[in-house]
Amino acid sequence: MPQSLESRVIGPGLSARQRYLALAVICVAELLVVLDNTVVNVALPSIGLQLRSSISGLQWVVDAYTLTFAGLLLAFGHLGDRYGRKKVMMIGLIGIAVMSVGGALATDLGQVVIARAAMGVCAAAVFPATLALIINIFTDGKERALAIAAWTAMAGFAIAIGPTAGGFLLEHFSWHSVFWINVPVAAVVVVGAYLFVPESRSSHVGKYDPLGIALSLVGITVLVWAIIEAPHHGWLSTISIAAYIGAVVCLAVFVWWELRTPSPVLDMNLFRIRRFALPALAIAVAYFSMFGFLFMITQYFQGVMELSPLQFGIHSLPFAVSIAIGAPLATVIAQRIGTTAVIVFGLVVMSVGMFIAGQVEVETPYVGPVVISMVLMGLGLAIVQGPATESIMSSVTLDEAGAGSAVNDTTREVGGTLGVAVLGSIVASVYKTKVSPLVDAVPDALMEPYQKAFARETVVSVIEIVKSPSNSIFATQKADLVYAMKAASLEGFQLASFVTVGSAMACALAVAIFLPWGRPEGDGVLLAWRNSVQAGHRK
Repeated sequence: MPQSLESRVIGPGLSARQRYLALAVICVAELLVVLDNTVVNVALPSIGLQLRSSISGLQWVVDAYTLTFAGLLLAFGHLGDRYGRKKVMMIGLIGIAVMSVGGALATDLGQVVIARAAMGVCAAAVFPATLALIINIFTDGKERALAIAAWTAMAGFAIAIGPTAGGFLLEHFSWHSVFWINVPVAAVVVVGAYLFVPESRSSHVGKYDPLGIALSLVGITVLVWAIIEAPHHGWLSTISIAAYIGAVVCLAVFVWWELRTPSPVLDMNLFRIRRFALPALAIAVAYFSMFGFLFMITQYFQGVMELSPLQFGIHSLPFAVSIAIGAPLATVIAQRIGTTAVIVFGLVVMSVGMFIAGQVEVETPYVGPVVISMVLMGLGLAIVQGPATESIMSSVTLDEAGAGSAVNDTTREVGGTLGVAVLGSIVASVYKTKVSPLVDAVPDALMEPYQKAFARETVVSVIEIVKSPSNSIFATQKADLVYAMKAASLEGFQLASFVTVGSAMACALAVAIFLPWGRPEGDGVLLAWRNSVQAGHRK
């Protein structure tokens, strides 16, 4: 697979100043996309209170974005390779600004979910291009590793700083502001990209694969829908089981088709390379843990600790700082001692952090287990994602940078989407089972029907219950109900943490056993990839 002429000259043809100016613009574009993944978490309680949403509705506000994002990353990665990565990135940025206006003007939950889904489509155009452009701009191995470290640090930092940014906005404005803020930022980045980012594209692209895109999107969407709605329909109900089977069939047909079509949207032969497949698995598991953790800690800080959005953001800063520090250091260390040891260590650190988080109780002080769990989760994520991303992108040619970046990004988003769906649904199931009988016992004179319905769904309803006026005679009963709601949510949190710890430790074991230890030699990984592709074609 020869490299394109543009791919060979774009990096060496730029001065160091031009390369790092381009990197800065690309990282801000990445910041905008990833921030949209997390900044809305802080607004969930406000959205839920104003629009009377259930916890599954709030999950869809998060997952509507990540579902379309994850489902279309592969498609837009190939579009960038075909038509120009800078061009596709700029179109995506403009789309984010336009769709953010729609979210800001939304008047019901359905409109919010639609706007978030449309923003996810546009974000899918931006994200693969960012990493693919970096790979083509930085052709020197050491410079590329540092650029990827900056990219991963920005991604992690954006994930973690989202609550603080969202908290600041909600402290001064309504929840609509988390949408409005995207408009000027996207406009600035579009101008910066036009001025400072060079164009690159692949010289060799095959036919488009609409069937593969459709199968992957339908399979993932149905699976996540089934998991999110399972607490309402029943985990083993007929509709849930039918959805599980439908999703599995779609994904199985997707794999079958991708192995046989001459121009697959996802080259399944890549997964024969251990230095590609296992780091991709590690990223998926890390983001499964992290997105689930962020969704649950949102409920904890605002429902259990009763913090304001800004207080929540400030309290989550240890998570952000840990990621910002850990990501570049981990990538540099991996260059010296190898990827395997670093990824295994990061997964173990995440496991310890999530286990500690699962032990938190209503009376647990913030300074102690809560802070420690956030620091360990942030460090663990940072330690995993930098070296894993570098390993994945070292396994593809420059011509395939967009597709490789899309696979890397897809594993993140699928993992994150499933994290919110699975862990959020576990918490919801435990919470609803414990709280529903208590809420049903409250006289209608004390709680209106809509208040009861909201209280059965999420611990965030505590905010409204505490603020609502009530006769002092019922103060004790009210306090007991609030405490029981908080305890029930943390009980669900504990069960979800065990699922996360088991997943991360199983992944760490798989990486330790199957991923080669030590540093890859030169182009050996690339050669192995080419050989595997040829072997696949011969079969």
